Amino acid sequence: MLNLEYDRLAALLHSVFELQAEEKDLTIILDLPGGKILDTPAWRDRRRIATEWYVQLQVHRKELPFRGINLCAYENVGSNNADLPERLTLVDCAPASLSLLQDGKISIHDLLSSTSVILAPTELSATAPLKVLAKKYGFRGATLPGFLREMIPALGLDYQKIDARVREIKERMDRAVSASLVLVAGKQIFELSLDLRFRSGHASGGLMKDPGVVANLPSGEAYIVPYEGERAGEPSKSAGFLPVQFGGELVVFAVENNRCIEVKTSGPESARQRLKIADEPAYGNIAELGLGVLSEWGVKAVGSTLLDEKLGLHIAFGRSEHFGGVTSPTSFRNPENVIHIDWVYVAATQPGIAVKSLLFSYPDGGSEEIMKNGNLVI
Repeated sequence: MLNLEYDRLAALLHSVFELQAEEKDLTIILDLPGGKILDTPAWRDRRRIATEWYVQLQVHRKELPFRGINLCAYENVGSNNADLPERLTLVDCAPASLSLLQDGKISIHDLLSSTSVILAPTELSATAPLKVLAKKYGFRGATLPGFLREMIPALGLDYQKIDARVREIKERMDRAVSASLVLVAGKQIFELSLDLRFRSGHASGGLMKDPGVVANLPSGEAYIVPYEGERAGEPSKSAGFLPVQFGGELVVFAVENNRCIEVKTSGPESARQRLKIADEPAYGNIAELGLGVLSEWGVKAVGSTLLDEKLGLHIAFGRSEHFGGVTSPTSFRNPENVIHIDWVYVAATQPGIAVKSLLFSYPDGGSEEIMKNGNLVI
């Protein structure tokens, strides 16, 4: 089955993390089925992919600068981007069967203190907690939530060029004070203005060279957290309407002060989303405006947010503090509901909604069209 051979895997690690002559441990972490989250064939295969990486790295350990190679697992935490458990299980691998064998427990503090590079091909995204932990422990990390074998070719892209493209967009995000978005669903036109004051953009171009940096692989996006209104006497100006397609149903969220405050549509999914907002107001926080670039490299959607969001426009709800915002796990009423979830606006994921225009406005009164008819035009 398709996977990275050792030479390509080692080249990826050297390129992405700019490995030094001496490194602490490389740690691969996996989440496991349990609780309300049942196993799936894709999840099982992802664990096999990670195990295959682990075996190859162990076999060639003397050729790598790492002090040790770890494989760790933990029972899933119930939702995307919820905090990781305090203890993980160190596992070893039987190369013949690729089965995981329990070895012992380790505290996350001890694990991360001895780690300089992390790979996290998990089912539920660990990006947010690992971003926070990286600032404390100084490791570099690549998160691969929902990774599929179909994404293997995307790990071989030229991330130097992707990073340069992403930084062109990040520079504009840094200068912008607002983003005006026009989306079309059938004959309906929806407009949403996002307040970008007091915020800086982020470049996720696939290079995690500096201590404390964690980002997705495959990578290729610039993103920014809209201003959430946390300054006294300075409410957020984010407002308008955001349509999201759930299967055959269009759900329209009304946004004020950077929060989804109301669902304007009717239907089963509209009812579910209305209940989510009522139960957890932080769920409706506009947590990210992201622009992916990998469609310019001919990459196609595979049905996983990890890759699909890198193809074009995406907007996220929920947790934002790991991106420089203020909505954190403590903002949620129930720890089990902590989430950061992306809505991806490309034809393969939301075929009923088209991006007509995205315009950035700048402090000098000027503006620039960034996207037109779903494509970047800068």
